[in-house]
Amino acid sequence: MDILPTIFPNPDLEEAISKFPTLTAMARDLGLSGYQVIQEWRRQGRVPAEHCPEVERRTGVRCEKLNSRVDWGYVRGTSPERRS
Repeated sequence: MDILPTIFPNPDLEEAISKFPTLTAMARDLGLSGYQVIQEWRRQGRVPAEHCPEVERRTGVRCEKLNSRVDWGYVRGTSPERRS
């Protein structure tokens, strides 16, 4: 049960979370201190940029969907339009 309200819902983050049986399992797999970290991501509606690449590797949900505040095209050295 979520105690903190979701302020900025992100269905793509929810998709990433759904790849794990529990929030604790996701936190453990990502080497985080606990499920509360994932709850805070949920509340904020985004994954911190430093965690996005690992979440993408483990879930297939693109960094662009997990945190839109970063210019991932620049970081990747590509733009979404150039990808096939």
